Amino acid sequence: MADPTTAGRLRRLLQRTDGRLDALVDAGLRRARAHPAPWWLVDALFLTAAVVDAVLDIAGATTTEITLSLVAAGALVLRRRLPVLAFALTMPGLFIGSGVVAASIALFTLGERTDRRWLMLVAAVVQFVGFSGFVVGPPQQFDEVVVSVVYALIFALGPLAIGLLVRTRAVLVDRIAELGASRAEERRRAAEVALSRERALLAREMHDVVSHQVTLIAVQAGGVQMAGRDEQERAFARTIRQLCVVTLQELREMVQVLRASGGTDREMAPQPVLADLPRLVAASGLETEVAVDLPESLPLPVQRAVYRFVQEGLTNVRKHAPGAVVRISGRLHGDQVLVDLVNGPARADRLELPGSGLGLIGLGERASLLGGRLESGPQPGDGFALHLRVPVEHVPAPASASR
Repeated sequence: MADPTTAGRLRRLLQRTDGRLDALVDAGLRRARAHPAPWWLVDALFLTAAVVDAVLDIAGATTTEITLSLVAAGALVLRRRLPVLAFALTMPGLFIGSGVVAASIALFTLGERTDRRWLMLVAAVVQFVGFSGFVVGPPQQFDEVVVSVVYALIFALGPLAIGLLVRTRAVLVDRIAELGASRAEERRRAAEVALSRERALLAREMHDVVSHQVTLIAVQAGGVQMAGRDEQERAFARTIRQLCVVTLQELREMVQVLRASGGTDREMAPQPVLADLPRLVAASGLETEVAVDLPESLPLPVQRAVYRFVQEGLTNVRKHAPGAVVRISGRLHGDQVLVDLVNGPARADRLELPGSGLGLIGLGERASLLGGRLESGPQPGDGFALHLRVPVEHVPAPASASR
């Protein structure tokens, strides 16, 4: 009875050896896939193997057999461009001479380079007949017949199956590459659509809100110009009115640029402002700590950007980190509005909800058009953070310390 300790050591040694051999084979296959051999080297190896097969059986062969065997080997030069002709030229060497290797390589090439199934079937049958020796005459013993048939099946079906496998793999690789390129193109187009829609939305906001307010200023300035008490007051009003006209013209040009790649059929609902943030946070159903210290005198586009930022951040938390604690902070720092939304790890099972993946793209475009930027990234402890930075003209400091 063997020593259990020795048997265990031997088993572990065999397992380690098997694992190392498996890793070595995987590394070799990966290297072969990453650095495929050039076609001429593969053809040279095939041709060399066929010539060696013909030469090794040259002793005792007739001149006809030697000639047909060498012709079969040389026919492999044509296998890439004329695979059917190459296979036909190897058959005399298989039936009469010593062209087993050349015929097998030619049959492999048919499986790799043609999609005519009937042709492959005929070639496999011819290879089977030629290798089994039925043309010369059947063996006398039954066991010899069985061995001959088994070997003939292997040499008739093996090369053909390998050729079909190589061809199928090449087709799959091409299709996977096409699928990857198609998905990349779809993502690019989806991003373009998101940017176009966001530009169209911002253009509509600028048209409906800013243009309206500038127009009112121009009307009021016109009224002052007409009813001014002296020439200096009327000149001031005229200057204001002229500036409003120039501003409106520039604004129209900006709206046209924004609408150039986006639709204009999108209806605008009443747009949210900072005062709507508490209701948004309450409706999210998340455990949220809010410390927003921003004045309501901020420009309306900035207020809407802050609202949409918080809205998208809370939506992402509900999708990807349900039950997580969320911290929202906002403050003025010099001439910039800084808003941060940070969530901790999920405390509930994640729901597989569909999403377009374009929400942050739209927010980034909105921030960019306002001269700011959007930053995002993971946090320690399986959390995630969003940071919005938007420049703004000087506004009075907020009266309250928090919202």
